[in-house]
Amino acid sequence: MRYWLMKAEPDDVGIDDLAALPKQTVGWYGVRNYQARNFMRDQMQIGDLALFYHSGCAEPGVAGIVEIASGPYPDPTQFDAANVYFDAKSKREAPRWQQVDVKLVKKTNYLTLAAMRAAPELEGMLVLARGNRLSITPVEPGHWQAVMKLIGE
Repeated sequence: MRYWLMKAEPDDVGIDDLAALPKQTVGWYGVRNYQARNFMRDQMQIGDLALFYHSGCAEPGVAGIVEIASGPYPDPTQFDAANVYFDAKSKREAPRWQQVDVKLVKKTNYLTLAAMRAAPELEGMLVLARGNRLSITPVEPGHWQAVMKLIGE
């Protein structure tokens, strides 16, 4: 099993939105970075766990835990000209962008980015690296265990 951190903007899909969805499952759409896409396409496996991380908000942080619930498949938003994630260069016969489905495991105590930065046991965690803007990053098992402890799991 691998561990991940997946960033979402709560104004688009937050942890409470996920909890309210049928089957508490959503496609992780809109990833437009090749490295993050490659993580989903090449490395994520069904059953892997991820930290659901709120970004692009007043107080970014870990809001819950999700499970990877599908293999990769083409992100339909890339083909929708009315969608903000439309990519005119992506073709149905050769899609550029992939997504996976994630299923809510649980909403957790909120762990802010500031609290993560203050935790010495999280030193080296990719989301804390200066300049890191990737929406999906792998999480080392030791960092995962430290986050679980910090959120009371």
